[in-house]
Amino acid sequence: MSPSRLFRITFRLGLVTTLVMFALIVVGSVVRTTGSGLACPDWPLCQGRLIPPFQFNVTIEWFHRLLALIVSVLLATTVGWIAAHRRLRARLGGLAALAVVLLASQVLLGALTVWKLLDPGIVSGHLAVALLLFSTFLTLTLVSGAQAEPESERPPRPAGLLPTLGLATVMTYAQALLGGMVSTRHAGVACPDWPTCFGAWFPPLEGAVGLQMMHRYGAYALTAMLLVAAARARLAPDEGVRRAGLLALGFTVAQVVMGVCNVFLATPVWLSALHLATAVTILALLVTATFRAAALPATATGLVAATAP
Repeated sequence: MSPSRLFRITFRLGLVTTLVMFALIVVGSVVRTTGSGLACPDWPLCQGRLIPPFQFNVTIEWFHRLLALIVSVLLATTVGWIAAHRRLRARLGGLAALAVVLLASQVLLGALTVWKLLDPGIVSGHLAVALLLFSTFLTLTLVSGAQAEPESERPPRPAGLLPTLGLATVMTYAQALLGGMVSTRHAGVACPDWPTCFGAWFPPLEGAVGLQMMHRYGAYALTAMLLVAAARARLAPDEGVRRAGLLALGFTVAQVVMGVCNVFLATPVWLSALHLATAVTILALLVTATFRAAALPATATGLVAATAP
């Protein structure tokens, strides 16, 4: 089998796995906001059964576990495919190994979430690892896709673009995790108004109010960062980088609007799920933009600086 075909198959496996991971993360939000985390009080079974009685909360948690099982099978299939081919191992072995470690950690955290009765720290860690696993597998998919296509000469990337996109990606991850903490600790309605909190522009950063305000400040900072990133991405010679930067900014503005609506509507389940789905979409766009920017050659100035004594 030709190398390009090997990587093309890996790309397809990785893409399907990544999409199911996306669905799993969003359904996890529904589990939290509907209070279904302990609808199955045991693990790995649910109420002592493989297929429990389909009541509302039980069905949500059981479906979440079913998606987790599907992700595990898809990931194992992809990693097994990579392990079986030397060319794939050489290029993707590190990412595949990291994905396996993250998946094992995620399974353990999922069990601990039930055993420790939804401890907020464990639930937040569960989301943190889920986002890392999603980003890792998305990167593996992007590498596979790039390797499946013949290399062509590309113009250099603009100076400063790569660190800007990298910082925006890290900030998006941190903001998504902070949003998960807001949800886990029921701080979504800690401030009943916006843009103030109980009429104060800068309330004390304590307890649930402090967590809610830190999430707001993070949203403002991320929006400003995405404005800079989108402006720099417009100068990139890669159309994918330009498009991803603009889309990430658009989704971020929509995310702020949804955050405000969450305050006034008291965080309805559907809006909370859409809020997290949008956050993961922004993260995916920025991971993609950063990867594509990194694939471009450095500017001549950057090369001279790198070789200077």
